[in-house]
Amino acid sequence: MAKDDNNNNRNSNQNGMSLEEAGRKGGEATAKNHNRDFYEEIGRKGGEATAENHDSDFYEEIGRKGGEATSKNHDRDFYEEIGQKGGEARAQQNDNNNNDNDNSSKMSKSEAGRKGGKNSNGNGQDS
Repeated sequence: MAKDDNNNNRNSNQNGMSLEEAGRKGGEATAKNHNRDFYEEIGRKGGEATAENHDSDFYEEIGRKGGEATSKNHDRDFYEEIGQKGGEARAQQNDNNNNDNDNSSKMSKSEAGRKGGKNSNGNGQDS
C-alpha cells in the first residue's frame, strides 16, 4: 500500500494533476505559442547535435534494431503491401517526370534506351 501511495505522489502535483496531464497541457500551450518553423529549427539543431556526437556505427545499430523490431511486428503481407505501394508511387513519379519533360525535342527514357541499343554497333543498324 505504501508503494502505491509513493507512485501516486510522484505522478501528481499539489493540484492533483498527473505528470501525464501536466505534460499534455504544457505541450498544448507550447504548440499554441510556436509555429512550424520553430519545430523545424529545434529538430534541425537536435539532428545536427546527434550527428556530431555519433558515428556511422551508431546509425547502423539503430537501423538494424529498428529493422529487427519491425520484422517481428509485421508479416509478409505487410512487406508486400508497402512494396506494392512504393512501386506504384515510383511509377507515378516517373510518369509525372516524363510528362513534365514532354516536348517535341525530347524523347522518353525508354525510347532513348531502345534507340541506343539499335545504334550500339556504330552504324545505325540493328545488331
